[in-house]
Amino acid sequence: MSRPALALPPQLSPAAAEGTLRRVSRFLARALPLCRAHTVEFYTRGLWDRFVAPRPAAVLEALRRPLTEASGAAAEGWDDDTFSKVFCENSEKLINVHSFALAAKYCSLSSLGVCTPLEDILEALRGDNQGTTGIKTDEFMNNKKSHEVQVMSELVVNIANYCDIKQVIDIGSGKGYLSSFLSMQYKLKVYGIDSSNINTNGAHERNRKLKKHWRAYQSRGKANLKSQRLEKANDRPEESEIKCKAINEKPLNNDSSLQSQDQMAIQDLVPSCGFKGIATCEMSKQTEADLVAWTQSDENKLSEETLAILNVLPADVVEVSSSQCNCGELCEEEKARRKMVSLKANVSKSSESNLYFPLTSCITAKTELSDIITDLEDCMMVGLHTCGDLAANTLRIFTAKPEIKAVCSVGCCYHLLSEQFENQEECPSEVWGFPMCQYLKDKGWCCGRNARMSACLALERVAVGQMLPTESLFYRAVFQVIIEEIYGVTKSDRHVGKTFSKSSSFIDYVRKSLKKLELDDSKLPDSCIMDYYEKYKHRMNELEAFNMLKVVLAPCIEILILLDRLCYLKEQENIAWSGLVKLFDPVKSPRCCAVIALKKQSCF
Repeated sequence: MSRPALALPPQLSPAAAEGTLRRVSRFLARALPLCRAHTVEFYTRGLWDRFVAPRPAAVLEALRRPLTEASGAAAEGWDDDTFSKVFCENSEKLINVHSFALAAKYCSLSSLGVCTPLEDILEALRGDNQGTTGIKTDEFMNNKKSHEVQVMSELVVNIANYCDIKQVIDIGSGKGYLSSFLSMQYKLKVYGIDSSNINTNGAHERNRKLKKHWRAYQSRGKANLKSQRLEKANDRPEESEIKCKAINEKPLNNDSSLQSQDQMAIQDLVPSCGFKGIATCEMSKQTEADLVAWTQSDENKLSEETLAILNVLPADVVEVSSSQCNCGELCEEEKARRKMVSLKANVSKSSESNLYFPLTSCITAKTELSDIITDLEDCMMVGLHTCGDLAANTLRIFTAKPEIKAVCSVGCCYHLLSEQFENQEECPSEVWGFPMCQYLKDKGWCCGRNARMSACLALERVAVGQMLPTESLFYRAVFQVIIEEIYGVTKSDRHVGKTFSKSSSFIDYVRKSLKKLELDDSKLPDSCIMDYYEKYKHRMNELEAFNMLKVVLAPCIEILILLDRLCYLKEQENIAWSGLVKLFDPVKSPRCCAVIALKKQSCF
């Protein structure tokens, strides 16, 4: 396919990207202590008095005011003197909440002007080519996943066409929603690489349920067809014999009504969306063989679109080799040999009829893709919500491997990132998830796990009324006071977990939590538990206001991580274009920004 004539949109220069990173890091250096504190320790460590000067009501009121000054020319005036007005120089407490919120707004993705509009890059990539239409993902995915897959797949296929490549490697492919759609809708050859067998089991379970519902598709399809025949015959009685004969002899090719009738049935098969790890499988042609055999009969043919929906779901694609049973007894060389034989066999026998190949492998920065994909060719790497270090490693592999011509990566789970300077340990040979760029490395920059956890908070969702779970956080913070004062426990290897949703009252919550921590609750009467509740009840607004401050800072921490990755790409000599692109509606999908890069033409 010829490359589009349009040039790619203007990109942020390396100097501009680093300059923006410097400004964000200067603000966060002052503000980050708020997010480094753990909410569990809110009362036991007196976090409000340590970090915030104004009263809770004043903080909440200030955060609810509209912020109109944080963009355009006003934003350019922010400097270290302005930041000094936000925090007390001596106590380092927050003193000016409005200025704090304004600075946080200025240091967010929406105000910095570092993103390339999605429409601009799509227009440049497409050139004169028109987009394709096909199956709707909301027929077989939940709303969030459907939104993500539709938007990202359109961008990926246009990048692939621009680079004139047909092979895509989906890192951390999970259950294969993006991979299978790219292969089905756009005929790209996709290798989905993931490391968890849980996703494999999920694919099998979806296949089992899908087969059960497939019978309903068949029967409803036949009933629909008969009904249409009768209606047409009744509408035109003089032509009934001819029409009925024609319908009987013609296979059903365009009955899209089957999808709308059974939309709820298919949606029931889709598990709720969560953070995605790094996992999946090897291959089998059972489902495809069953469908091909069934569709050989003209009488039972369903629409191509409906069959496409079923093929998109990567079900029944795993073939467990018998050699895996005694894996522990094999030497490492034999394990590696058998794994490669298995991978080659599965890819070979499926290559004629499949465009999507789910494979199981744990990806690191040092992974050799040619050891996993035997027919590796010029390709691009993608990742939809790749967890922790996997997003950083995707970029490292992209820059290091000449076969990979482009990358489109949306990261998530920032709390799972490894940080070089978090524990002040010198491990020069270690590959860390953060920081990646030289500027933050030289500064020895560290966020800390609690701050990275705060980066996962969704400000946009809070802004539209999806409030924080203040009561459950309050229960946990007061419970921490109880176990420290009554039991002398400051740290535990065990976790309380989601006890709040299963508790009928604070007393019930405390007793269930004590059992989870294997602490004796018999020496703690109900009256004592309620005394603690009453003691801290009037301070719940402190906790609410403190967590709102963390929510306001969340976009700033996320953009620091994203700019770190972008600056790392700007440091590479073989990159022609790199940028941040906001792909998704942040209310539907809070981790909405992609890191995108294309290599220079000389690398093609």
